[in-house]
Amino acid sequence: MTQAEIKLCSLLLQEHFGEIVEKIGTHLIKTGSQPLRVIANDTGMSLDQVKKALCVLIQHNLVTYQLQKRGFVEYEASCSRVLRILRYPRYIYTAKTLYSDMGELIVEELLLNGKMTMSAVVRKVANRLTETMEDGKTMDYGEVSNTFVRLADTHFIQRCPMAPETTETSDAPPPPVPTLAVNEKDMYMVPNLNLIGKGKRRRSFDDEDDGEHKAKRQKQDADSKEPPPDDGIYWQANIDRFHQHFRDQAIVSAVANRMDQTSSEIVRTMLRMSEITTSSNAPYTQPLSSNEIFRSLPAGYNIVKQILDQYLTLLADDPLEFVGKSGDSGGGMYVINLHKALATLATATQESIVQERFGSRCARIFRLLLRKKHLEQKQVEDFAMIPAKEAKDMLYKMLSENFVSLQEIPKTPDHAPSRTFYLYTVNTLSSARMLLHWCYKSVANLIERRQYETKENKRLLEKSQRVEAILASMQATGAEEVQLQEIEEMITAPERQQLENLKRNVNKIDASENQVDETIFVLESYIESTVKKL
Repeated sequence: MTQAEIKLCSLLLQEHFGEIVEKIGTHLIKTGSQPLRVIANDTGMSLDQVKKALCVLIQHNLVTYQLQKRGFVEYEASCSRVLRILRYPRYIYTAKTLYSDMGELIVEELLLNGKMTMSAVVRKVANRLTETMEDGKTMDYGEVSNTFVRLADTHFIQRCPMAPETTETSDAPPPPVPTLAVNEKDMYMVPNLNLIGKGKRRRSFDDEDDGEHKAKRQKQDADSKEPPPDDGIYWQANIDRFHQHFRDQAIVSAVANRMDQTSSEIVRTMLRMSEITTSSNAPYTQPLSSNEIFRSLPAGYNIVKQILDQYLTLLADDPLEFVGKSGDSGGGMYVINLHKALATLATATQESIVQERFGSRCARIFRLLLRKKHLEQKQVEDFAMIPAKEAKDMLYKMLSENFVSLQEIPKTPDHAPSRTFYLYTVNTLSSARMLLHWCYKSVANLIERRQYETKENKRLLEKSQRVEAILASMQATGAEEVQLQEIEEMITAPERQQLENLKRNVNKIDASENQVDETIFVLESYIESTVKKL
């Protein structure tokens, strides 16, 4: 684990959970698994603080625990899981794209709370949607529940592992650590709940302060202490499924850029058919026949069987090898080579970075080395048609930055330079790891910059929030336009300009974070796929 990863994890934990949780989480990432009292002793915090911080981290799947042979429990932080916090906006946006506002809010609630029961999620989402609707309209629990079921059916959300049920008559002492497990068949099975009700709006401030209403509400809460019907069945966002969707979208986009929209739609259909049947880390999709693909094409897509077969043959013959042919039954069996697709996306990313960093001529040499694998300096000059002096400078520049590597092949055991071949090559795996390290540093720098911008304008932001709160309360009480204008004038023109600049800068930083994360995802997916294949 690199220093850049640890720093980024620390910044993400601090931004989302505060200083205490950040201190405990970063300590566990640096030191590895440790028991409770050692964590408290090393961090200088009280046991109560450490316990609460660990509860938060376990709730969000950022820390795991296990019983050691000597009888004590050790806690271990997952650095890769902490880094996924950076991708939360993409998960939420994907859910919105696929399942509208309801899907967005369901995934958002699960990510914000870590684990929740279905009934709690439905109730909270219905209340939030009701608040955004016009007066007199409410959101029905049934509609939210249906979207929840659809998310579970497509595996975007899944059940959390549960502790086995224990009988009350058992005299055996409870185990020091509960063994959590979930049946594979039940992982996406939604409990049969009859959720009846509608979303509620929050009461006004007057109602909140009213003693009679408060007492009545407390009495109602006391009466409804009985557990919900799905008590103990908790749900969480399925991160791997979202990653599978991102990978599929990247492959479809690459095919569209390489060929045309029809080819990408055929590949999209093949990926959609394999969504549930193919594991997220499999190198290939399940074989699909030409007849199956034809029947699964979108209804409005007018393409005859003969044209489809021609497109499939064209895709299978393409040098990129995204689609491969695995048999002739059913009109021909086809698979998508997921590992090859990820490798192509990763090398394309590396090529674009080389071009931005060193120029188009260096990118030409880089692509040449990728295609030819090993070349001597003279061969690079000849094939790339670049003068010897320039080619030498470019190769050494990329060599110093670790984009290309030099391999020595001696003719004799003494490694004499005159009797040794020096071959330039590109090690895509090590290059991808180096770029990934740069990406982590870039995101950490962006987060620090955003925090600095916000801190520098803290006073102005607080003033703006106060003015907005006053305006909202006055509008609710029906204040006149003149009074509202007076309140708005509390923020001067230069201050408004400063706020606009701050907003623009923060939006740029947020967009940059998302763009860097897209590169991180491609590189991480490629490295993970390659390491598993090796």
